[in-house]
Amino acid sequence: VQLQASGGGLVQAGGSLRLSCVASGDRLEYYAIGWLRQAPGKEREGLSCISNTNRAWYADSVKGRFTTSRDEAKNTAYLQMNSLKPEDTAVYRCATCWAGVGGYDYDDWGQGTQVTVSS
Repeated sequence: VQLQASGGGLVQAGGSLRLSCVASGDRLEYYAIGWLRQAPGKEREGLSCISNTNRAWYADSVKGRFTTSRDEAKNTAYLQMNSLKPEDTAVYRCATCWAGVGGYDYDDWGQGTQVTVSS
């Protein structure tokens, strides 16, 4: 499966954005889909993972502010980001995900989308 994230942009602190992740080459329903981000000079951070039965996990850094969902008919997953903070500034990517030892693992991520939150 190939995954492409979009929907990033520039937003003020406290604002919202919704990212989309379109799957091609295979049906989204076969995969758990996760979101991860990477800011300059920082390690990649896993944010969420939603199973194909709509069970979702969130990192503590975004829990209560970000919500992931999926629309099988559109072969698309989403990340709704509310109450954005300057520290959320990063390149965001979607990927396949699964529960690994000590956390979630990610694969098949495509090109990301830049999210910039101004203070």
